[in-house]
Amino acid sequence: MTGKGGTATLLLNSLCAHGQVNQTESLTRLMIPAGGKSAYRIAQLDDYSNLNRVIFRYHPPVSFSLQSRVSAAELPGTWGFGLWNDPFALGLGVKGSGWRFPTLPQTAWFFYGSSKNDLSFFSEAATNGFTASVFSSRERQILFWLLAILGIPLIPIKPAARRMRRFAARFIMDTSQCLQIDPTLWHEYQINWLPDSVDFKIDGISVQSCQISPRPPLGLVIWIDNQYAAFSADGSIGFGLEANPEPAWLEIRNVRIG
Repeated sequence: MTGKGGTATLLLNSLCAHGQVNQTESLTRLMIPAGGKSAYRIAQLDDYSNLNRVIFRYHPPVSFSLQSRVSAAELPGTWGFGLWNDPFALGLGVKGSGWRFPTLPQTAWFFYGSSKNDLSFFSEAATNGFTASVFSSRERQILFWLLAILGIPLIPIKPAARRMRRFAARFIMDTSQCLQIDPTLWHEYQINWLPDSVDFKIDGISVQSCQISPRPPLGLVIWIDNQYAAFSADGSIGFGLEANPEPAWLEIRNVRIG
């Protein structure tokens, strides 16, 4: 299911804001230029733009793999690849992106987040760096959204924010494994998504196997950007953009899913 350039027959959409997706015969490069923290920069490939979330393409069992490398081991913002449900329509306002109602996250992906990122509802330690991660959320979410809306005025109060985080953990299960590899070198990454588990492999070796599984349907996403988000165990909440003094890029090839 892959063309010579790694993405050709997958019919992936390009979503860019101050970024570029460039394809050659041997690879595809997603690049964001150097810049300050006043502008959002993203280069993304996906197969769900302008689709209703209920008709995203993938249900388990699914096997996804690609080869990739990045420009530096530590970058501002985030980058990664895998499967998710685009829960908050984070591309909203970017040309080519669609609008969807927010929902709780369902993901199975390789995810890098800078030190400003910290998104886990279970871990007491900061969750950032390069990880293999899964989020699996309940189907029935009315109570969550009702109490979340009522709790918005309390977010600046750290004890209240800590309680909100514990409350969110009742609806959102997550697990992540920090990866001790050099992502600037070419590696092959694989995600095997089953109805009740997810297995992550790098260069054919299992690096994370978990007994939770995201709820389908999900879409395929590959991206690099300068955004961060955090909801830390101490109740600190942050969301915004980071400066990147140098251009940053993610190169991919041999993308396969089926």
